[in-house]
Amino acid sequence: MPHTFTLPNVRREIASLWQLAWPVLIGQLANVGMGVADVAMTGHTSADELAAVSLGASVWAIVLVTVTGVMMAVNSIVAHDVGAGALAKVPHTVRQSLWMGLGVGVVAALLANLATLVFDHLYLTPHVQRQAALFVHIISIGLPPFAAYRALYGYSTSINQTKPVMVIALLGLLFNVFVNWLLVFGHWGLPALGGVGCAVSTGLCMWLMLGAMLAWLRLAPAYRATYPFTHWEWPHWPEIRSMLRLGLPIGVTYFAEVSAFGAVSLLVARYGVVEVSAHQIALNFSSLTFMVPLSFGIALITRVGQSMGEGDAVRARFVAWVGVGMALAFGVLSAAAMVLLRHQIAAAYTSDLAVQALCAYLLLFAALFQLSDATQVATSSAIRGYKVTRQPMLIQLLAFWGFALPLGCWLGLGHDMAAAGFWIGLCIGLTVAAVLLSWALQRLSVRKVAEGKTVF
Repeated sequence: MPHTFTLPNVRREIASLWQLAWPVLIGQLANVGMGVADVAMTGHTSADELAAVSLGASVWAIVLVTVTGVMMAVNSIVAHDVGAGALAKVPHTVRQSLWMGLGVGVVAALLANLATLVFDHLYLTPHVQRQAALFVHIISIGLPPFAAYRALYGYSTSINQTKPVMVIALLGLLFNVFVNWLLVFGHWGLPALGGVGCAVSTGLCMWLMLGAMLAWLRLAPAYRATYPFTHWEWPHWPEIRSMLRLGLPIGVTYFAEVSAFGAVSLLVARYGVVEVSAHQIALNFSSLTFMVPLSFGIALITRVGQSMGEGDAVRARFVAWVGVGMALAFGVLSAAAMVLLRHQIAAAYTSDLAVQALCAYLLLFAALFQLSDATQVATSSAIRGYKVTRQPMLIQLLAFWGFALPLGCWLGLGHDMAAAGFWIGLCIGLTVAAVLLSWALQRLSVRKVAEGKTVF
């Protein structure tokens, strides 16, 4: 049988999933590379500028990832339609998702700016506080185009067109690095803006990527059968509401995880510039490695969704668990690399010896949670491929806000373990999420096979 767990079948599925995932992976790495470039370049200006960018980037990351989650509803809906052969439905879905993206992006920009009020209540120097707030105010101009881009991203990947997101992300990274170089250090006669220059660069880059995606859709033959811009269409609230019902739990799920990490960044700020800078570098590099299992997860949404659209629950279960296995295997490799290369990683980010030493220590904790992090993102993505989003949301909220943060605060603040205490809490939270999501995926996939049909 083609969907039994024999070695030839598993190899074929790994090849199919990898073919879909590798362009997404490169695109995701390029997107994270923008954040890496921001932190790395600012790290070679001053510790104060690095701390400001680290704090501003924490708020930006929370909002950005939440928007990504909300817009991921497009992936599941289009994948099911493609699997069912209902291509005529796709253009309407994409048009409505763009209206949804516009609204989500504007609301996200407002919330990001309001979130800067938190900096008033932290133990920050006036300069770091001002620079962190200004970073968020400027970079938020990129949220509306980013939300629209993610709608088109979901459409493209769900019809098996993943290379455009790779190429566009790489172009965005090149643009971001070059403009960072101009504005952070003040080359070519431009003012040296420090961390604020990173915000300008990234905000502009979001608009550039949206324009590039629109142009690609217009010119590439692969989109002709489902091209969404054949005519104007006003917002249709029932359709948008349906997408929000699917997307908002994903957004909350993403928020639960990234806000836990972001809250830790804000809490660590009270321990001074060295602690917050080392924490942010370790977190930034962990985010970079996380892009690999995340890319497998995005591919899993498409593969599982198309299988369920075809009514093949046996194939969906097979695809889901092969993808989880791939993510877990990478987790083992990334954990080993972090342990062996932690000092070199820290030195690549900053020349401050105190920050380097603490960062290398924190990377040991980052290595510890690689297995759990890879497992939880793959299992939650597979579950979303079934168009089930509320259960992962509840599990993530429990894991991060019921375990990770309370334990982190107890160890970091109550037992004066500082950043290390918070990282231990995060390790435990990720493990809880991985175990519960694996259990949920097993129950869901078995039930769908027993039903013998797709249930929407």
